[in-house]
Amino acid sequence: MAAPVLPPLPPQLKSIQHHLRTAQELDKREPVVAYYCRLYAMQTGMKIDSKTPECRKFLSKLMDQLEAMKKQFGDNEAITQEIVGSAHVENYALKMFLYADNEDRAGQFHKNMIKSFYTASLLIDVLTVFGELSEENAQHRKYARWKAAYIHNCLKNGETPQPGPIGMEGESFADAEKEEAGSSSVHSGTTQPSSSSTYEANNIPTSNYTSIHIPPGAHAPANTPAEVPHNAGVTSNTIQPTPQTIPLVDPSLYSAQSAGEVRLTPEDFARAQKYCKYAGSALQYEDVSTAVQNLQKALKLLITGRE
Repeated sequence: MAAPVLPPLPPQLKSIQHHLRTAQELDKREPVVAYYCRLYAMQTGMKIDSKTPECRKFLSKLMDQLEAMKKQFGDNEAITQEIVGSAHVENYALKMFLYADNEDRAGQFHKNMIKSFYTASLLIDVLTVFGELSEENAQHRKYARWKAAYIHNCLKNGETPQPGPIGMEGESFADAEKEEAGSSSVHSGTTQPSSSSTYEANNIPTSNYTSIHIPPGAHAPANTPAEVPHNAGVTSNTIQPTPQTIPLVDPSLYSAQSAGEVRLTPEDFARAQKYCKYAGSALQYEDVSTAVQNLQKALKLLITGRE
């Protein structure tokens, strides 16, 4: 089913071009994530400018693309149920983040991992479609964008990046991956990226990341691949399966009993369902640790009425 071709991207909507490019890159291997990338671009574009003729025309065609995808994948729960879609996108973003973090901590600096860091940050943007970001995801987004720019600029300047969280401030996104911007055009007619940076100069994190809590790369799911454009010309290193640290089951859950008249609200049931969906989505990526943690949260909530 051919999706409607988009007209050229109006300059006013430049800020959504990378989310649209990411959608195109994921169309075949992750159509659900691609759908939500376009939905995010649509919602963001409407807030920026939905009145000028060129923006209205572009957003109308983008809406047609979304409708076509919805019909094509109408039987997919991740499209029809937001709670499932949210878990799917979040787990995919985390998979990419942990792949890049794993490479970074191992001192393996290359374009694949830079691309994965930056794309993970774009996908965390997309999570705002489902509501406000958690503090953890907001930190991951800042860190991933900063790391992508920091490592790129180090390699560009012939310097060796320092692996892992470090105290660097004010890294500029200017000129990052300029050489790739011209070669990764959006074939759907969405936009022809200019020679400007792949990494936008706004949203530059200036915090010191010495003490930021980022999960160790050793916890990356087994065989996590790098997600890069096919024309990037970079061969990713083979990622070997890594031992996973499985969290201990909370022993109190074995003997936990309902505290008297526990009355679960509809919100409690929704939260428990969310944890179960997160666990199921984590298992798709062989992430046992995340699955166990979420199942324990659901069980505790259902037994005690508390999180």
